[in-house]
Amino acid sequence: MSGHSKWATTKHQKGAKDKARGKLFAKLIRQVEVAAREGGGDVNANATLRTMFQKARDASVPLDTIERAVKRGTGELEGVRYEAIAYEGYAASGVAVIVDCLSDNRNRTGAEIRAIFSRNGGSMAEPGAVAWQFERRGVVSLPRTIPEDDLMAVVLDAGAEDLRDEGEAWVIYTPPHDLASVRAALESAGMTIESAEPQMVATTTVEVGDESTARKVLHLLELLEDHDDVQSVWSNFDIPDAILERVGA
Repeated sequence: MSGHSKWATTKHQKGAKDKARGKLFAKLIRQVEVAAREGGGDVNANATLRTMFQKARDASVPLDTIERAVKRGTGELEGVRYEAIAYEGYAASGVAVIVDCLSDNRNRTGAEIRAIFSRNGGSMAEPGAVAWQFERRGVVSLPRTIPEDDLMAVVLDAGAEDLRDEGEAWVIYTPPHDLASVRAALESAGMTIESAEPQMVATTTVEVGDESTARKVLHLLELLEDHDDVQSVWSNFDIPDAILERVGA
């Protein structure tokens, strides 16, 4: 796993204690709403909605709140119409960055994302400039306490492509269309899932070997993630564990 993926996993594990929990809820609700608008409100027929619905439930978003978001998406309730937009750019040392947004004002969001890049050692790029360095995959994280043999016996038959030991967590990679079946198999086996979602996984990485640059990269990514319209930030940095621990302390 790249340093970025390990950083993302660590953030997820501490997310339940995050003071910005209300902001997280708002972003998850927006994802549910857009998924319902684009594919319908039936979770059995809309795989994207099913994934976003479960992601919201995993974060303890109340069920009635999620159901209202679905109804806004399908038009049963009035609501703001959001547009999915992806921005690409670079952090320090040429680290590639993809920013997924849901916005009700493309011009405002674009200007604000560009400002975050330019004021924090980064730069925006043209569409497609960095996307080729990533591929979409299903990613499932589970506690490292689960025995490897037990995990392998479940996930291989369910369609998993790879299982990696990331120290504090097992991380499973699947084709995006197999994510739901792998999750279902793990839950049927009684295994605890920490997260399960589609991600943009880097196919090439940029090593960041000094602490000063690492701080610049992570600071930019954190500012992007804190923006209200930003849903996900993907990057291909690879920061050594020792530096990552010092920077994250």
